[in-house]
Amino acid sequence: MKLATWNVNSVKIRAAAVADWLGEHAPDVLALQEIKCETAAFVTDTFHAAGYAHVLPIGQKSYNGVAMISRRPFEIVQTALPGDATDVQARYAEIKINNLHVINIYAPNGNPLGTEKFTYKLAWLARLESRLRELMKTNTSFVVMGDFNIIPEDRDCYDPIAWRGDALFQPESRAAFRRMINLGLTDAIRMFHPQDEIYTFWDYQAGGWTRNYGIRIDHILLSPTAADRCTGASVDKSPRGRDQPSDHVPVWVELR
Repeated sequence: MKLATWNVNSVKIRAAAVADWLGEHAPDVLALQEIKCETAAFVTDTFHAAGYAHVLPIGQKSYNGVAMISRRPFEIVQTALPGDATDVQARYAEIKINNLHVINIYAPNGNPLGTEKFTYKLAWLARLESRLRELMKTNTSFVVMGDFNIIPEDRDCYDPIAWRGDALFQPESRAAFRRMINLGLTDAIRMFHPQDEIYTFWDYQAGGWTRNYGIRIDHILLSPTAADRCTGASVDKSPRGRDQPSDHVPVWVELR
């Protein structure tokens, strides 16, 4: 099974590019983030035409939003992150395929520091940790992937000093990521590329792409039983160099 994640930064703008990528790489499941449309306005027909009959969009007007695109039938487990019934932001989807839970997240950015946005980010990540802990206690096999909006380590950033004042790079954000890893999860990219300089995001500003001013914020974490089945994982940079690209690129993992 091949699983992939991609923050597309508006699915309406990028629908054709995503369909082309599906044709080239044929993942079984693609998790999209930042679709930036309401659920009813999602471009479902585009993905049906690409051979993906099973589509779950969870959207809201103009902002956020996640979607699951699958060749295989799936069971819907959650369409919102548990733990706060008042949170209406579209940031979480959880499905089940052949006893594997596939979780798609678009974590809060958290900027600017010192505001309720950073408080919300940390609270949201704590709720995610709680959900993953629950799955671990029941020995559930799962993959959690998406835009975590966290730069885990200095090597995941072209210039740590430049990002020192950003919510993505704060000690509290990085500690939240470590707590998830310390549950027993495996960072799929570091499993196969332990020392490589790998980025998943390049800002549109200041020649970020051409200068390789990148950061790694899109991640795939594997439960122990999923990690045992993992045969490969990587990042596909090629879409970032095409016309009208997202500022993020796809990340993928293969499981036996």
